[in-house]
Amino acid sequence: METKNIRIGDILINAGFIKEEQLQEALAYQKVDKSKRLGAILVDYGYVTEAQLLEALSKRLNVPVLDLKDTVIDLDAAGKIPQNIAFKYTLIPLAEDNNHLVVAMNDPLDFYAIEDLRLITNMNIDVVLAPREVILETIRKTYTEIEAKKAARAANKAVEGSSLSFVEDILTNEGDAPIVNLVNSVLLKGHNAGASDIHIEPFEKETMIRLRVDGLIVDYLTLANNLHQSLIARIKILSNLDIAERRVPQDGHFRIRIDGVEMNVRSSSIPTVYGEKMVMRFLSMNVPLDHAGQFGMNDQDYQKILQMLQSPHGVVYITGPTGSGKTTTLYMILEMLSQRNVNIATIEDPVERNLPKINQTQVNILAGLTFDVGLRSILRQDPDIIMVGETRDTETASIAVRSAITGHLVLSTLHTNDAVSAVVRLQDMGVEPYMVANSLTGVVAQRLVKKICPNCREAYAASEIEKELLGEPRLTTLYRGRGCHICNNTGYKGRTAIHEILAIDKTIRTLISRKEPIEDIYSYVEETGRLIPLRKSVSNLTIQGITSMEEFLKLSYYVE
Repeated sequence: METKNIRIGDILINAGFIKEEQLQEALAYQKVDKSKRLGAILVDYGYVTEAQLLEALSKRLNVPVLDLKDTVIDLDAAGKIPQNIAFKYTLIPLAEDNNHLVVAMNDPLDFYAIEDLRLITNMNIDVVLAPREVILETIRKTYTEIEAKKAARAANKAVEGSSLSFVEDILTNEGDAPIVNLVNSVLLKGHNAGASDIHIEPFEKETMIRLRVDGLIVDYLTLANNLHQSLIARIKILSNLDIAERRVPQDGHFRIRIDGVEMNVRSSSIPTVYGEKMVMRFLSMNVPLDHAGQFGMNDQDYQKILQMLQSPHGVVYITGPTGSGKTTTLYMILEMLSQRNVNIATIEDPVERNLPKINQTQVNILAGLTFDVGLRSILRQDPDIIMVGETRDTETASIAVRSAITGHLVLSTLHTNDAVSAVVRLQDMGVEPYMVANSLTGVVAQRLVKKICPNCREAYAASEIEKELLGEPRLTTLYRGRGCHICNNTGYKGRTAIHEILAIDKTIRTLISRKEPIEDIYSYVEETGRLIPLRKSVSNLTIQGITSMEEFLKLSYYVE
């Protein structure tokens, strides 16, 4: 199509859309603002509509006007033109065939634009017409899809050989495929890397996707920030959240199946200064629990907890900070107890894993089903063993204690730094000391400690201060991880649990019921050796070269 000698003003006058004096007025303005195209000036002046402009050009040049909303765009063809060029000239490549590139333009008489396209692509340019705003919107959408396709391709390299499907069918548009593939690849990568959480974080110039692996945040992907909102919208659709609401936090979940294993993904969004941040957490609903290694305990600790669980009634608490594996330990205990001829009921928020032969109830605050309400109802269900996901308030703590006194074995979690502190925590929550003394069977404090990566583990000479901190003056060698590709350059691979187990005996019950200072309980268990402190457990792992001095110092800070 030769356009160099065709003038848009003549076309519009011949079509009867404008008069000569209107054309001259627009040309006079163009001399002042040379950056503006004549057609745009005439539209701005109201002398002609964009539809009339396109109609006249279509008839004169014999090129069609396309509805881009119904046009499937070849992303490979669009990718031949940089996004900044597409915006500069208001055009979008649609398809390619036999060295011809079909391009939608708003101004097909822009000779310089067409020449630039020929130079960039070394192809013949075939022009079609489309409205300006529609082209601009299509540019934004198309190049977002191109970026998503590139990101998905990069993400796919790390997850080849794995398959993912959604338990519930999620309707998607064909144009959403690159974003859909990107989200799928991110979920697969997170699962295959053993991540507990996936963080999607918006910043000023980019979006970062990071994974929490073995308690550490590691970088995974950096994306162009124009992908961010589409990425968040896809996850919101999966989670049945409001995609239009970006001002307040939202929580949801969806279910996926990876390599035949079904799991729940909990999603949480929160607005930040650069957009919504999204965190997805994997909850492995049906993955078998690993009971090997006696819950990760040594023989002495394992026998202590077995003895606690032999009691037909009482409360056993698992304590520790968020992310210390408390719920996983509870689930392993429940699976072991379910082998007996007993009825087990739970009240949880959320239910993280489906357990056979166990009646699990999900907290639903909106419906009024809280921990204390659920616990009261469970007591009318003839249970032998009750698991309360978390003792959060006075009411729940009181009901749990009374349930234990009246003949039930109750398992729950608390947030305390060590085992003995659970006694103080219950009293602070308003439970009478005599009730704590009569109901409490035992407390298991737990932490997860990172293990040194076996691939990059190296020995070094222990310093005098390290020997002093570990209480081993004759120690000569300690170990650390250098960092390698196996461990994402963190120096750690995997985690192991350490425990501090307090079995409540007659003396401790007396100290609690008499409201003696907590220091008296600490002194008693230390003098009698009834409790091996967490600090001692991690010290042993450090000396054995299983974990590092860094982990020892971190845990020592938390428990002191």
